[in-house]
Amino acid sequence: MIPIHDLFFFLLAAFILVISPGPNMIYLISRSITQGKKAGLTSLAGVVCGFLFHIVMVSFGLTAVLFAVPYAYIVLKILGTIYLLYLAYQAIKPNGKNIFEVDKNMTADGPKKLFAVGFLTNVLNPKVAVFYLSFFPQFIKPQYGSIFTQSLELGLIQIFTSFTVNFIIVLTAAKAASFFAKNPIWIKVQKWFMASVLTFLAVKMAFSKAK
Repeated sequence: MIPIHDLFFFLLAAFILVISPGPNMIYLISRSITQGKKAGLTSLAGVVCGFLFHIVMVSFGLTAVLFAVPYAYIVLKILGTIYLLYLAYQAIKPNGKNIFEVDKNMTADGPKKLFAVGFLTNVLNPKVAVFYLSFFPQFIKPQYGSIFTQSLELGLIQIFTSFTVNFIIVLTAAKAASFFAKNPIWIKVQKWFMASVLTFLAVKMAFSKAK
């Protein structure tokens, strides 16, 4: 089993990553605002199933790679650090779009399409794949037991975190959009806070060592 303090840090990382804007969040917000909470929840169900797909694929992949390639941990750590710094830049780059600004004239989709698009949006989301491939190795150690089991353990924590955050986002998307429209200063505060935390995680990852 992975130690509690490592799981806590992973939970924090998963939380920060899920609240950083990406394809999943943008899709859920747009559907929640344009079609209502029910459509948003249906889309969220598809997104969660997409996470399950990623977890199974990455769990098998990490089990093979970490045993077969001696320097895989270092490579994945470097890629993860670069990706976090990229996300930090994306959060504060000039002319960045407010994710709550959506096209309210979007065509309404039925439940099946909402679920399918949510699933595919997540499966094809590089942010999720990179997160799993770069973060999981920082917490998975052979001495803790089966690499596959540890991957599933981290995956379930990530799914729980993502579902909880996105569930709240779906329920509050309309109110949040209205709030940020009236208080644009908070958009800047949110962006700089996000960039600062992502940079901290990048630095911590860069100096982490395999145990």
